[in-house]
Amino acid sequence: MDGTKNIGNAKTSVKAKQLRRRGASLDKKKAKAGWWFILPFLVGFVTVYLPMIIGSVRASMMSSTGQNQKFVGFANYVSVLTEDANFTKTLVSGIQQLVFDIPAIVIFSLFMAVLLNQKMLGRAVFRAIFFVPVILGTGLIDQLDNSSNAALENMSSGSGADNGSTNSSASEIISQYDLAKIFEGMKIGTGLVNNIYGIVNRSGVQLLIFLAGLQSISPAIYESCSIDGATTWETFWKITFPMVSPMILVNTVYTVIDSFTSQSNRVMVLISETSQQVTSGGAVRGTAMAWIYFLIVILIITVVAGIVSAFVFYQRRD
Repeated sequence: MDGTKNIGNAKTSVKAKQLRRRGASLDKKKAKAGWWFILPFLVGFVTVYLPMIIGSVRASMMSSTGQNQKFVGFANYVSVLTEDANFTKTLVSGIQQLVFDIPAIVIFSLFMAVLLNQKMLGRAVFRAIFFVPVILGTGLIDQLDNSSNAALENMSSGSGADNGSTNSSASEIISQYDLAKIFEGMKIGTGLVNNIYGIVNRSGVQLLIFLAGLQSISPAIYESCSIDGATTWETFWKITFPMVSPMILVNTVYTVIDSFTSQSNRVMVLISETSQQVTSGGAVRGTAMAWIYFLIVILIITVVAGIVSAFVFYQRRD
């Protein structure tokens, strides 16, 4: 009998080892498939972008004046940070605005995603409406909008809505009607009210990501909470919020990158204007500004990701 048991145990252990090997081989196959998917990007990065990056770093360390440029190391970086007060002031102002914009955009997109995830009439239409600003703010449409606004400004003889101005920019319309006065009795912050258009306009992608996260939550979990007598408020904070916390991390990082690389970002505008001043060595100074800005963005993303990831809940699949 003992011999039969030992044989049975040996067969069981052999089968378990075979299953583990199959699982390991499957993971290796998936990993190889992932490398094949990103191979075009890697080839393009090494052959196209990497030489450009190396050339940009080298150009930022050359002298900004004179025909025979020479290597000066980090002198341009020190000069930009210590002598260019406009760059430092614009950079600090941009970071302060980012501290306000990130929580507002993430909270608003999460709030709207929870509402649009409910069963209601015309849900698809409302989702499309909130995603329209993302489409209108891309590529050719954004350029056409900027061109039309510039043309209207040239045709306009005034600057306000009450003196015949024809400028139809949505953000200016909101400022002209001064929504802060409307919400003054509600004790809502002036900065938030005046920036409503920008927050809504930049929340489309985040809203879709939150919707995808909300729809991935199993309805059985909500049914269990309902049977246990949990309220809607308790269900949100105990179930919904922890389950979408990975999406909060993704949206936070995305919002930081989107805010720092936006065409309306004042630091980006300053870098572009400086780089166009070729005669005064502006190209070199602009490159140094861009790399300083890039390093600061990476540092902020690292800090924000580290803080948010400490509160992220990952559901175990095993």
